[in-house]
Amino acid sequence: MSTPYQDAQRAGQAAVRAVILDRAIALLVTEGPAGLTVRRIAAEIGSSTKVLYTMFGGKEGLLDALYREGFARLRRAQDEVSRGEGPLAYLTALGRAYRERALAEPAYYRVMFEQPVSGFRPGAEALAVADGAFGASVAAVDACMAAGVFRPGDAHEVSKLFWAATHGAVSLELAGHFAPAEAGARYEELMAALGRAFGAGAPTPDETATP
Repeated sequence: MSTPYQDAQRAGQAAVRAVILDRAIALLVTEGPAGLTVRRIAAEIGSSTKVLYTMFGGKEGLLDALYREGFARLRRAQDEVSRGEGPLAYLTALGRAYRERALAEPAYYRVMFEQPVSGFRPGAEALAVADGAFGASVAAVDACMAAGVFRPGDAHEVSKLFWAATHGAVSLELAGHFAPAEAGARYEELMAALGRAFGAGAPTPDETATP
């Protein structure tokens, strides 16, 4: 009977990488950071530790790869979002894709945003992958501004505000503070409220400030 590593070898290097990352993220979920060791992962997939050291350079490199993989999966989900119904609909759909990926793979979400392993800091390449995923929402906000749907402003800053709000809602849902039956509708209302707040007809913070 072949091992998961041997099966992946027949499919190529990308499959080997995927089986290692899948096993690593599963161990992180079931056993926490203590289970995430090169020796343990190698034993689980039926490979030598040399394979993991060669591909990832050790535990730190493996964590970096998990971080990059989480954002790469988010970016692939974003790339599948339709642009056909206008810039605001596209921005809203990107927000839905963000929530859907988090709910589908909460372990990757934790690696991306919650630092489940103390002391881990993503490297420059990993941060660049994360910025690439964030860039999709920046472009969507910029398109809303160009189309006159949003008032003019700093698309990057507005995108960060969208991200902060939606990330907070997703994190609360994952932590169990929002019941599943309510969370979806609440998330939709949040995105709608954000769209109204930055709409071309909405007052700016300076205009609403008390003299």
